[in-house]
Order: sequence, then C-alpha cells, then structure tokens
Amino acid sequence: MKTKAVRFYGKKDLRLEEFDLPSIKKGEILARIVSDSLCMSSYKAAEQGIEHKRVPKDIDKNPVIIGHEFCGEIMEVGERWRANFSKGQKFSVQPALNYKGSLYAPGYSYRHIGGNATYIIIPEEVMTSNCLLPYNGGAYFLGSLAEPMSCIIGAFHANYHTKPGSYVHNMDIMPNGNTAILAGTGPMGLGAIDYALCRDKHPRLLLVTDIDSERLNRAASLYPPAAAEKLGVRLVYLNTSTLKDPIIEIMSIAGDSAGYDDVFVFAPVRQVIEQADKILARDGCLNFFAGPTDPSFSAPFNFYNVHYHSTHIVGTSGGNTGDMLEALKLMSSGVINPAVMITHVGGLDSAIETTLRLPKIPGGKKLIYTHISMPLTAISDFSAKAGENPLFAKLAEITQNSNGLWSLEAEKYILENAPKI
Repeated sequence: MKTKAVRFYGKKDLRLEEFDLPSIKKGEILARIVSDSLCMSSYKAAEQGIEHKRVPKDIDKNPVIIGHEFCGEIMEVGERWRANFSKGQKFSVQPALNYKGSLYAPGYSYRHIGGNATYIIIPEEVMTSNCLLPYNGGAYFLGSLAEPMSCIIGAFHANYHTKPGSYVHNMDIMPNGNTAILAGTGPMGLGAIDYALCRDKHPRLLLVTDIDSERLNRAASLYPPAAAEKLGVRLVYLNTSTLKDPIIEIMSIAGDSAGYDDVFVFAPVRQVIEQADKILARDGCLNFFAGPTDPSFSAPFNFYNVHYHSTHIVGTSGGNTGDMLEALKLMSSGVINPAVMITHVGGLDSAIETTLRLPKIPGGKKLIYTHISMPLTAISDFSAKAGENPLFAKLAEITQNSNGLWSLEAEKYILENAPKI
C-alpha cells in the first residue's frame, strides 16, 4: 500500500513523500491516520536531528516519519493480534514505549509509524508494550490530544506531599489545597485548568497567572470563575505584568494559608521559576512542567526552605500509559474537552512548514488532518477567509456556534469537503 508521509532526514530536513509500505507481518497492524496534533517536541527533534536522543543516527539513509500525537483507524490486523484488535477500531498510541529500555518512540524513531502520514504500520513492540490504546470517542482530534492531556495528568499525579515525621510520599496535588498554574493560559495550561476543575481531588483555590490580557480573558471565557465556584473551586486569573510586586498579590490571594501547596510552571522562564519558589507553602511542591530547549537552563532555588519547610520540586516529561488511558476515558465520556487547546487547523501539506516554525506561530495546538490539502489556518481567521473559500465560510459558522472551538461537527465537515491530498 502507498502512503504519503512527512519524513525526517536530518536537521530541519523534512520532506513530504509518497512511498510503498511493505506487507504487514504476523505481529504488525496496518492503520490509517486521520489526525495528528503537532508538538513542540517534534520541533525540537527537527532542530537537533541525530543529536536528539530519540532519533536514530542513520536517518539520512533510513528516514523516519515525524509526529507522535495521532489518532486513526485500524485497517488490517496481523494474525498474532486478532484476538486483541479489530478492523475499523479507533486508536491512539502512547509514544513512550520504553521497550526494553530504549528511548525509541513512534514519531521520532521508526520508518513506518508516525503521525504525519496517511497510512502506517504499527510494529509489534507497540502492542507488546501495551501502548496501542483503543479509543471510543467520536472525534479523531480528541484522540490526538490524548497524549498532550496525558502529560498534564501525569504532572498532577507526579506531585507529592508528606506529613511531619513521615517519609511517605502522598502522590498527587493536595486535596482542597491551594494550587497555582503560572504562565498558564497557553494550550497546555488551558488543559491543566480543565483537568484541575473536573477531578474529585480538586484544589480549594486555583490561581492562574499570565502576562497577556487577551489570553487571560479567553481562559476566563472558557472556564468562568462562577462555573468553577459551583464545583467548589475558587478560580482566580491574574495578570502579573501589571503588578509592581506580583508576589505580594499572589500571596494575598492565598489568604492566611501562607502560600501554595502545588505550583505548576508552564513556561521555561527563570523569573517564573523564581516566582514559583517564593510562593510555596510548607511542604509545597513545585512542578516544572515546561521543558527548556537549552540543556544548561537553570534557576536559583531556596534551599533554606527545602531544609526547614520541606519544599520540593518535581518534573515530568510526558505521561505514562495509565495517564493516557485516563485522558481517553475522560474525553470519551465528555468530562474534559481539550478542544480548547486547538487554535489552528491544516492539511498534511502544511505540516512541514508548521513544524519548523512552531515557536513563531502564535496560539495553541496546531491540528493536522493527514488526508486533506489545506494551508494551516487559525480558527479565528475562518470568517475573514469566508469570501475566498466556501469551506472556510462553513467552518466559520460551525466554530462560531461552538464558542470558537473546534468540534466533532467541524471535523466531519472538513474531512468530507476539504480537497484530498
């Protein structure tokens, strides 16, 4: 079978090519990719080439397919897995296989599996590692967002707290405590707000900061404080760029509790980390969520408080399979709606330019539908482009009816009406 895919040959060398997939073996599965959400990790891989730890050294001769946040449909199942999977089944993949201790992952390391493709072959180690995950939701794009949501879920689960005199780590955020999400109105921050509000183990106070009023206003429109209050959460948005001393205001919001039990840092910025350190309560946990591109990135941390106030820091890079299964379950049941993350949509022919320019393109997640041809377009620009293309006119109407968010209706329309690649 022929496939079209974005293949990775070296630093900043991505090529959209058509080639033949081999026949599947007994332990493999043939699948059709429908959607792939572009991740900053793919940009980092494209920038670093074979210096990236997940990228094979011979990609100049054996290129790999890039993209790891994908969702699709099973087309053919090898004999060995027919009792576990079936044709027509929707799926997502946990890319962190950790197969026999290897860092190799779909979207970084394999010739025949990656998200920016029309058809792929899923190798046996994905199933052996229990990383081929059935998805029962309606929209493919939500399946593509399961991986980024699992990163958020994993971060919450990785936080921990102790009791005086005990060495037992009680995992997760402090129930009914104070939680702060700093630099928290980007796509991943919005997902974190959604997750913090939906779960039983929610905070009493959730503070969300940023330095961009427009992003803060959008977050407040998606997750209004009044709606959060009905869930038992006091939700506060704060623009720290307007304050002479943000620490004073942040601590006053916490009231008499002397700080925040859980602080998530969603931007790899030294000043934000220093701010997070200063607002930790006793036994407070700082979660450094945002991964820097600079290997020597560092920031000061108050070790007096580490010693006398038991403050501590954790960091996670991705979620595990359990986190991803939780994400798929929450999305399938409608408890969370990660559509808030998506700000741009495009076809497979826009994936290369978008991946290489990802940090320079404003907004949130960029969603690629791999079987269509379409330039990357902001959802907010559909109305402006309605006159030049009836496709955008209808998409503008659909998204306006869903509070400016991408939706199952929008997905169905674009898959049926956009030009095929």
